[in-house]
Amino acid sequence: MTSVQPRVVTTSVVQGELWGARSRDWAELIETAMRPLFEAVLRRSTIGKRTRVLDAGCGSGLFLKPAAARGAVVSGLGPSASLVAIARGRVPGAVLRVCEVEELPYDDMSFDVVTGFNSFQYAAQPVNALREARRVKAPGAPLFIATWGREEDCEAAGYFAALRANLPTPPAGAPGPFALSEPGALEGLVRDAGLLATDDVTVNCRWEFADLDTALRGLLSLGPAVRAARHTGAPQLRRDIAQAIAPFRTARGGYALENTFRYLITH
Repeated sequence: MTSVQPRVVTTSVVQGELWGARSRDWAELIETAMRPLFEAVLRRSTIGKRTRVLDAGCGSGLFLKPAAARGAVVSGLGPSASLVAIARGRVPGAVLRVCEVEELPYDDMSFDVVTGFNSFQYAAQPVNALREARRVKAPGAPLFIATWGREEDCEAAGYFAALRANLPTPPAGAPGPFALSEPGALEGLVRDAGLLATDDVTVNCRWEFADLDTALRGLLSLGPAVRAARHTGAPQLRRDIAQAIAPFRTARGGYALENTFRYLITH
């Protein structure tokens, strides 16, 4: 009799389920706010006709869509099946997979440009994820690594503090949104992965919501928020988030939070 092996619960499995729980809200209300970052990377890249592009941690495909419109041959991957499904609808010609960023299912030197937007810091071993990205890109091809800017430069910091207050105490070294934001952290990781950083660019992205209900719908869609709601309950979390974003209420009753992101160009 053949024994049934238990499913291995990896970081990707856990993160994929959390980020996929409210994937449509995240795709429509949060990822769209990242367009300035995507556009900045596109301007600095050489992406054009027949460029082979891989987005490691592609979310719902919002970066791959304009890359494909330039004529690139685009591929993407992520841990969330529901987000990848949205990406397939947005970018019908893309080759998309649900898999780990630490175990890329591609041959060596398969891509001319590789990107990772807020993805590598959530890997169980980020340096291994970067080594995999280095392996699959062609020699000399750029790898764009984007992360949050410094916590003090992001008005969403109070929101993330509200999430932490509603989460169980994380183990030492657990990943978080600002895990690679402090000066030298990302650069050290890049060096450990055998990569050379050539540029460090900061981009402003605004989280903007029409009203409180829309803001809560968007802010409850992030993976850590899904986990926090399960831990302490959605009503408590909604109250805490509403309090955290209250300083950013606009005269028209909406909410606007200015945040910075940075990306390194590495080779």
